Amino acid sequence: MNRISNIVMTMIAATAIGAAGSLRAAERGVEIEHLGVNNTLVRVTADGKYLILPVQESNDEATVNVLVDGKTDKTLSVRLAKSKVDYTVPLKIEDYKGKKVLLNVVTSQSRSSVREAKEDACWQNISVSDTFDTSNREKFRPAYHHTPLYGWMNDPNGMFYKDGEWHLCYQWNPYGSKWQNLSWGHSVSRDLIHWEHRPDAVIEPDGLGMIFSGSSAVDRSGSAGFGKDAVVAMYTSAAASQIQSLAWSDDNGETFTKYDGNPVLTLDSEARDPNMFWDAERNVWILVLAHALDHEMLIFSSPDMKDWTLESSFGRGLGAQDGVWECPDLFELPVNGESGKKWVLLCNLNPGGPFGGSATQYFIGDFDGKTFTSDTDDSGKVPTKWLDYGKDHYATVSFSDAPDGRRTVIGWMSNWQYAPEVPTMQFRSANTLPREMGLFRAPDGQLYVSSNPRLRSTLSEARS
Repeated sequence: MNRISNIVMTMIAATAIGAAGSLRAAERGVEIEHLGVNNTLVRVTADGKYLILPVQESNDEATVNVLVDGKTDKTLSVRLAKSKVDYTVPLKIEDYKGKKVLLNVVTSQSRSSVREAKEDACWQNISVSDTFDTSNREKFRPAYHHTPLYGWMNDPNGMFYKDGEWHLCYQWNPYGSKWQNLSWGHSVSRDLIHWEHRPDAVIEPDGLGMIFSGSSAVDRSGSAGFGKDAVVAMYTSAAASQIQSLAWSDDNGETFTKYDGNPVLTLDSEARDPNMFWDAERNVWILVLAHALDHEMLIFSSPDMKDWTLESSFGRGLGAQDGVWECPDLFELPVNGESGKKWVLLCNLNPGGPFGGSATQYFIGDFDGKTFTSDTDDSGKVPTKWLDYGKDHYATVSFSDAPDGRRTVIGWMSNWQYAPEVPTMQFRSANTLPREMGLFRAPDGQLYVSSNPRLRSTLSEARS
């Protein structure tokens, strides 16, 4: 899009916002009552699919309590517009049809008077609508990398393959393009190039906290009690503490139901980003959990994903130790040109990458079902190895249940040094291209991970 087109699009957006602002509140389907300089009630008075919330990124976050028939349904943090509207985000309200919907909004930005508070741009532009425009308005949205339609995105989560489809979940804020309100967004692809975006978060925050990173797996035997072939997700519930919770899906990941016995794993120290897989040799589930501030990974086992036994830990004093350890993944790969197999442990850390900030290191070794033991170099030391030397490759994890024994990974194509400041607003952040993992032996005698973008068979189709 050239500069003139950008100016035209800006004028169109400004005209639309101005038109919305010129309508009285009743015509926009809301009633607004200012209770003070920091507190406002917004009553929804019309039926529609969405309540459109105006956002100004430079503002502090307002707390938006959504009450349905007098009971709190959810609580959001939104940078509601004060002097101008940068963009809008949708709050889905169609499920509340026929019910009384009230927003109790508390802002942290004091005004000198209620009269001044009434002039905030958000109150002039908030409206009920049956549509929300997700057509791209960004110059810097990549063509082939996965991006969210709108909102903030960081770590890829809960990735799995089932019935011909690749499911990519990710850390998502549907209510702004800054980090907050973390849920799991969801996109689906049949070729890892063309992504169909699902409109709703599949796992949303609850009383246990925001939904941090985790993994998903297909429970072939129904060992967790949610049914044969259920997709089971395990994630970190993050509030005052970080604890591990379960959710399950019986419709191939379109919707998830949270386990009523959550949390299923708690510790007395910070731990997050559970990554689990089925160990077919030992008929047990294995879980790798990042013991973030201790710079190590904890390994658990379970027969049913609910009762976990700590088996071992790995990592203290090994590899890069400058930042917190996050987002683990443990999997086995054949060695190219050799008859054996080895295990790979991915360990993301921030900061401490080879060129600053976030990065993915890995260890190659052996796993006996309880303990991971890393290979050493000729000097007897565990070498530090990096999956990628660029600054934009973090939180790398793989799809579970991929066909033909493939190990396909995707990472977050950003870095915590500057992630919130990249020059987009409609959305923020992209994911790396999918890569196939392999193992090869280098001339120095060491094993290394090979990483090849999976594009050769699909780029011609994507360009057509």
